[in-house]
Amino acid sequence: MTLQPCLLTALVHADSACAAQVMRAVAQRFEAAGRSLAGVLEHALPRPGRARCDMILEELSQGARIAISEDRGPLARGCRLDAHEMARAIALVSDTLRERPQLLMLNKFGKAEAEGGGFRPLIAAALEQGVPVLIAVPLRNLDAWRNFAGGLGQEIGLDDADAWLDGLCPRIPAAEGPHP
Repeated sequence: MTLQPCLLTALVHADSACAAQVMRAVAQRFEAAGRSLAGVLEHALPRPGRARCDMILEELSQGARIAISEDRGPLARGCRLDAHEMARAIALVSDTLRERPQLLMLNKFGKAEAEGGGFRPLIAAALEQGVPVLIAVPLRNLDAWRNFAGGLGQEIGLDDADAWLDGLCPRIPAAEGPHP
């Protein structure tokens, strides 16, 4: 099965760790095909003695790592976004959009995006340039995503990522053996 390419694709999920794994696999395959890529992927950094982990974004074109969660101490029960560091991540990715990559990947349509901020300007800029966007969308933010996308995007599940990528970045056939 091959899904048709769409400029705006949500990777809908209920498991953030699985979604991050799928997003990394998509990025690796895209880069292995020699395609230009922009965006950020998330890495969770577990810390001993902490209930929550630190969220680190990896900017894909240069490999910069940006900690986007505030350190609220060992008793914190939730994460809080560091708005300054998030703005820095957005600026880095915005700079790479000027080079017109072949795909923009964003780690999450999270609380900031659901509330009208975060990566929304990057998504809009990419769409204006005709750059396809892949963003992970947790089920809890699916309604906000649908309101934002306004029917312009498609939704795929974790199991559909390979088929979606086949439409955007066809696999290179395996080399055949020697011909007589």
